[in-house]
Amino acid sequence: MTYKDPRDQMIDDDAIKALVDACGERVTSLPPVAIVIAAYNEAGAIGPVVEALPAEVCGLATATIVVADGCADSTAAEAAQAGAMVCDVPVNRGQGAALRLGYRIAREGGAAYIVTTDADGQYNPAEMQAVLAPVVAGEADFVTGSRRLGSQETKDMIRRAGVKFFAGTISLLTGQKISDTTFGLRAMRAEVTGAVQLSQPQYQASELLIGVITHGYKVSEVPATIHRRRVGESKKGQNPLYKMHIPGVNNFFYGARFARVAYGTWWRERQRSKSPKPPSSPSSSSSPESDSAARANGSGPGSVEASASSAARGGSLTTDAAKRT
Repeated sequence: MTYKDPRDQMIDDDAIKALVDACGERVTSLPPVAIVIAAYNEAGAIGPVVEALPAEVCGLATATIVVADGCADSTAAEAAQAGAMVCDVPVNRGQGAALRLGYRIAREGGAAYIVTTDADGQYNPAEMQAVLAPVVAGEADFVTGSRRLGSQETKDMIRRAGVKFFAGTISLLTGQKISDTTFGLRAMRAEVTGAVQLSQPQYQASELLIGVITHGYKVSEVPATIHRRRVGESKKGQNPLYKMHIPGVNNFFYGARFARVAYGTWWRERQRSKSPKPPSSPSSSSSPESDSAARANGSGPGSVEASASSAARGGSLTTDAAKRT
């Protein structure tokens, strides 16, 4: 993974060093599944969320990584007390930057799979099994839950319309039918997060999804549920008028920013796909059929072994921490 802004890399490197110093082998030798949560001022919500997470998903052991994104409350302490490994970043950069850091910790810590959920308790941890199962089975590289295939408690018609609009737009742009582009409960092979460019500090849901599709990974959806937030307030659509709660204004800001990221990512990936590629030797070339077969038997680009070797090529938490000391 490469950083667009070297300052982000410095922040992440320092945060990872502090995490390794605090957690040791617990974070440098992760179990197969890493549950990654980005949190910003979620005291009162994050503790119950972490406590409700399963110790195993699809028969595989899990570990929880919470990236506290410049929190001004007790989010980090509450998450740690609930049993999570907490990467406490001193500056607030946005959910996208926090998730990118969480993905890196998971990859370099040796996890084969990553599951994401939100810190506000809107997603059902029991549904992680259904989201991760197709990835573990080799049927998909990236799976996202979908409220439109499942259910949602919100009565906000503007938000419902926005979900439907952006799903249709991204489906049209990428050629991949997607019913919900912003669902936070997702599962993926760890290597996927290192293969795509992730440079957006916010609204990374669309950047990751579009990047995964355009890189040729297999994407699927499963029905899932999104509940009402019961503690605190949403951070989406922050703007100068946010605290006034004017109907539609926060949704407008959220939609405009999401659209900017979605269209910008699609254009960037479109240009990347058009750029000339160096010729490959016959021995290094492979057909989609052979890649698919290799992935199915555990040796292809989406296999656990490939994930591990990919993480090794990108460094590990132990070696990177040693370099920084």
